[in-house]
Amino acid sequence: MPNITRRDFLNHSALFAGGALLSRVAIAENASVTKPNIILCMTDDQGWGDTGYNGHPVLRTPNLDRMAEEGLRFERFYSGAPVCSPTRGSCVTGRHPYRYGIFFANEGHIKKEEVTLAEALKPLGYATGHFGKWHLGTLTTKIKEANRAMPGDTADYSPPWENGFDVCFSTEAKVPTYWKPGDYDSYGTHYWTGPEAMVPAEEVLGDDSTLIMNRALPFIQKAAQESTPFFAVIWFHACHLPVVSAPPYTDGYKEHADYYGCITAMDEQVGRLRSELKTLGIDGNTMLWFCSDNGPEGDDTAPGRTAGLRGRKRDLYEGGVRVPGLMVWPDRVKNPRTITMPCSTSDYFPTVMDVLGYTVPETESRPYDGVSLLPLIDGQMAERPRPIAFESAGCVSLMDNRYKIIRVAGGGYELYDIVEDPSEQHNIADEHPDIVATMQAALDAWRDSCKNSLKGEDY
Repeated sequence: MPNITRRDFLNHSALFAGGALLSRVAIAENASVTKPNIILCMTDDQGWGDTGYNGHPVLRTPNLDRMAEEGLRFERFYSGAPVCSPTRGSCVTGRHPYRYGIFFANEGHIKKEEVTLAEALKPLGYATGHFGKWHLGTLTTKIKEANRAMPGDTADYSPPWENGFDVCFSTEAKVPTYWKPGDYDSYGTHYWTGPEAMVPAEEVLGDDSTLIMNRALPFIQKAAQESTPFFAVIWFHACHLPVVSAPPYTDGYKEHADYYGCITAMDEQVGRLRSELKTLGIDGNTMLWFCSDNGPEGDDTAPGRTAGLRGRKRDLYEGGVRVPGLMVWPDRVKNPRTITMPCSTSDYFPTVMDVLGYTVPETESRPYDGVSLLPLIDGQMAERPRPIAFESAGCVSLMDNRYKIIRVAGGGYELYDIVEDPSEQHNIADEHPDIVATMQAALDAWRDSCKNSLKGEDY
């Protein structure tokens, strides 16, 4: 199969289809192919236990709880990595970030050769928008900005508007979850809407999740009014440090009011989004996803919770990568249920393309690490067809439907039965050396594939 480059996508020439090239125009004009609206919502550092529906005793998340009741509630949903930038890369490419050099937070960028979901969807008639935290490259080359941007430095310049997004309200990195007067000018990280177009200070005040939704909703409203399918990426900063909040979101919280308050404020905006979709009459045909980018920050004394899972942010144990995961799509998901099959942020790309009639290749010239979840959505998939692999900061892991091997830096392989032991308390590697050997061989092959990708062999 010949390579497909970003140029192929932007020239509308072809798409993947079962390992062969297929005209995208022919499929785009096929009236039988549904074009749902697609929204990817994601929070920052929200732990597995940081929702009401997962049993938090204090935190108020009524809108997420309602999503869990009305759609698919993923019992084992995994971020692509235990830190934010790599996970974000997996969301928009369907590929592990070690394939294109985003190894950790504030490292690397989306390369021009990668094809993002926004770039794949635009030729199919989708309006595309990014709102909130980007963290996949710098947003300016003119001034010192956020964590990495410097005057004249183009090395990691890769803003959302050069990766397929038409409408943007984006920051390079973290910002306070609530803006007080004077914060915006002093903090050093700003919102940008396009090339060298910084949002002025007078437009940035108050709850940050509200500001993000204030920009996302007009984009959605315009697309609905024009009967245009849309792809919206809404990446909240909550609940990444610095966490700040205010009444009414902090009301009733006796401790950790800023942390809990910023999550409750974000939850309110998810409810506001769903309400607007209903008002516009497009909620039925909208596939709305929600997850976090990794586990909670800090140690066990920090307010973020894993609900008993081992590890936290930066760990490949469950607490670092198992995150809240939800999806509602009323026209397609009519029977709410809990999904126990492991799923990942890398699955977004192949799932969306499958919905539109395309199959991305599992191997060959451009390996994808995600799988299509469309059969699962339709109730026709019970087990994941191939494992989920992880690598971060010298640690590696591989997980199938039941077992997980993990090797922390400087250690040997551990084996856990995640179905029976989700808290990873019982290392059973010595009892099952055959399972360890088989999974290690698969993990080694995957790592070799990633190294080949990193050398540019996919391009």
